[in-house]
Amino acid sequence: MRKLSLVVVATMLLATGNVLANDVNGENPSRNLSAQISKMLTENNFSEEHNDLTAQVRFTLNADGEIVVLSVNSEFDKMESFVKAKLNYQKVNLTDIEEGKVYTIPVRIEA
Repeated sequence: MRKLSLVVVATMLLATGNVLANDVNGENPSRNLSAQISKMLTENNFSEEHNDLTAQVRFTLNADGEIVVLSVNSEFDKMESFVKAKLNYQKVNLTDIEEGKVYTIPVRIEA
């Protein structure tokens, strides 16, 4: 009888662990956001001499689900204006928007 109760308890613990380990949301919202931003920045007019540009972009989302760029850190001066022009006040498609949360993403532009 004692072994049976141990088996039942072990089964319940495994079942509980499996339920808690399941991905409830289905998809990662930050990965979805990165993919949308990448799509917005695909069209650029940088010459081939500037073929590998990088920047750190800090932004937040407003109540309407629009990107508000806070800062762009890059060694290339025109990168800041390009990123701000492409991303500022562009609407993103997210189900759970956290207004005011600050995101930082690395951006790399290849010509």
